[in-house]
Amino acid sequence: MEASSQAPLAHHLRIVLVGTQHPGNIGSAARAMKTMGLRQLVLVAPEKAPDRDAQAMAAGADDLIAAAPVFATLAEAVADCRWVLGCTARSRRIQLEPMHPRAAAARAVVAAASGPVALVFGRERSGLDNEEMALCNGAVHIPSDPDFSSLNLAAAVQVLSYELRCALLDAASHDSGGEAGGSGAALRTPPPSADAATHAQLEGLFEHLATTLDAIDFHKGRAPDSAMRKLRRLYLRANLDAAEVRLLHGILADSERMARLAGDRTMRDEIL
Repeated sequence: MEASSQAPLAHHLRIVLVGTQHPGNIGSAARAMKTMGLRQLVLVAPEKAPDRDAQAMAAGADDLIAAAPVFATLAEAVADCRWVLGCTARSRRIQLEPMHPRAAAARAVVAAASGPVALVFGRERSGLDNEEMALCNGAVHIPSDPDFSSLNLAAAVQVLSYELRCALLDAASHDSGGEAGGSGAALRTPPPSADAATHAQLEGLFEHLATTLDAIDFHKGRAPDSAMRKLRRLYLRANLDAAEVRLLHGILADSERMARLAGDRTMRDEIL
């Protein structure tokens, strides 16, 4: 793939580092990205700001660090994204679609044709917490040796950056009529539509859904967490566009209105 044809897709591929504890790891991650043609580094609440150690470990990729925006929360960092993948080293209570790095990269490149895509990496010691994983569309797990599965942050970023590079090259090969480089699954995955809902729009829908389910007493005294996790997965698999999100908001608003009317009638009947 020539640089000019890679750039548009690569520009939409975002590496997000959450709660990084050691500035040197930010530099090493930036170097890993730049060697694979990725430039969009985003930081979320790093424990320490990038310093001389970060610049030294970047080894020429310090321009990525200088340009990296810093957000207070992951939700803010991925609000405009069409697709978000959380990189995790262990299974979670939050059930997300599990993905091999190669398949995840292939799908990410396809999704990048419609807008920003984020690959999210957590803290060195504890990774991403459950609330942060709940913001993701899928979970990527690097199949390291279970007898020695420890993989540092920069190494994990390097593995995913390499897979993204291969997927970009493969997509270009298809576009130019050449043979695929091994990740043809990217083309078998339908890309999001041009007006696919952003992450922030989907989170707004989920908040409205949770409020409406409470208003209609859907949970009947049961804890809502399990049902909301399942509903999130259902809607995320649907790959909603912005118009569909607006339609669902309208349905939820009418449901809330009917719940209020039913409550008013019940109150009047009790008074009478």
